[in-house]
Amino acid sequence: MEREKIQAIVERVLSRIDAGEMPAASSAPTSPNGVFKNVSDAVAAATTSHQILVAVPLEKRREIIANIRRRCAENVNTLATMAHEETGLGRVADKIKKNLLVIHKTPGCEILEPKAWTGDSGLSLVERAPFGVIGSITPCTNPSETIICNGIGMIAGGNAVVFNTHPLAKGTSAYTVDLVNRASMEVGGPNNLLCCIETPTIASANELMKFPGVRMIVVTGGGEVVKAAMNSGKICIAAGPGNPPVVVDETADIEAAAAGITAGCSFDNNVICTDEKEVFVVESVADRFIEAMRDNGCVQLRNHQITRLEKLIMMPDGVHVNKKWVGRDASKMLKAIDVPFSGDPRLIICDVPFDHPFIQHELLMPVLGITRVRDVNEGIDFAVKAEHGYGHTASMWSKNIDALHRMARVINCSIFIKNAPNYAGLGYGGEGYTSFTIASPTGHGLTTAVDFTRVRRCTLAGYFRIV
Repeated sequence: MEREKIQAIVERVLSRIDAGEMPAASSAPTSPNGVFKNVSDAVAAATTSHQILVAVPLEKRREIIANIRRRCAENVNTLATMAHEETGLGRVADKIKKNLLVIHKTPGCEILEPKAWTGDSGLSLVERAPFGVIGSITPCTNPSETIICNGIGMIAGGNAVVFNTHPLAKGTSAYTVDLVNRASMEVGGPNNLLCCIETPTIASANELMKFPGVRMIVVTGGGEVVKAAMNSGKICIAAGPGNPPVVVDETADIEAAAAGITAGCSFDNNVICTDEKEVFVVESVADRFIEAMRDNGCVQLRNHQITRLEKLIMMPDGVHVNKKWVGRDASKMLKAIDVPFSGDPRLIICDVPFDHPFIQHELLMPVLGITRVRDVNEGIDFAVKAEHGYGHTASMWSKNIDALHRMARVINCSIFIKNAPNYAGLGYGGEGYTSFTIASPTGHGLTTAVDFTRVRRCTLAGYFRIV
């Protein structure tokens, strides 16, 4: 979107919040709670809120989080619609699913289990304690989801947080911060547990990452902001880029694989970093797999159509994507390159060689490159190369336990999914909790309140052995 249009949308969203026109947990205040003009004021407010939070009983913390879940669920349609309207990315229906996922499956205080040791020498107790004020950088691809998910985990750990949100999603982010703070206040919790900068910039992000009183930096974004966070001198949790490969071998349930990959890759127009980005399919089943993808509504491009799409969505250097097309509907791309289609196709597929940009680069678009391989081992080797060592996400469709075992070991990702869409690895249709900060660069994986707390050990020597 042109800068002028983006600014107009942001101003409209913020004015609707100020005017109380947006649906909310309670009557909207004259200005959003937790939204500050500068980093200094935001950190000061968050510091006060943290001090209040750690002074109240733990049961109050649990009550605050329960009400945050309830109020965010009540406003889920608004959160999804606002994000789509403001950023132009993805699909509203999928954003509703993403928000509900983080609302209901982000762990709270229950994941912070204490440990104790007793013996002849007495009692030692280990508990998780808050850092205090956390600084967090969030993306435009999952604005409300990242704030809700990180917010619940950070509050569960006893922290307050200051967000420097993505400028393209600052209206949605401000609304989400306000919503969470009002949910806290409704049950007697403090305001400003979540804070954000009204007009976020690269300068404000850099200031936040180095600001005194901010004990930890949590970043969800691209490679450059991850590097900046890791050089900030603070404790850092960094979720960087990914390029999740999928391997499909000759033993796979081809129809299930095609349906699952179509659903996963097209989810919210592929803006989630865990979504399937490229496929390596064994030659002997490749034609059948591609036909099954078409049966699931994918539009296959050929020859000059692939060339036209490449020129449309890639910059002239063949390395960087044209951000104008990130997260856009497949139908809009097909119209732009004059390819006929029917209905509302969710995914474009292209049969291309290994060195093609659609294989090597994370597009964040509903475009899937498919490369044929001689056998499963070549597919796994290609997947490791295409993943580029990010250590983020990978998946495989196979009934061969030896092949699944080999890929799980050599791909070495934070998330590895077998015979399911990649979003199962986030707990959507799969077991386990969710997270929208997948901290592969710093080794934390799917982050929870445990990662946002520090270890404290208390020892009483010579007493309290009772057996």
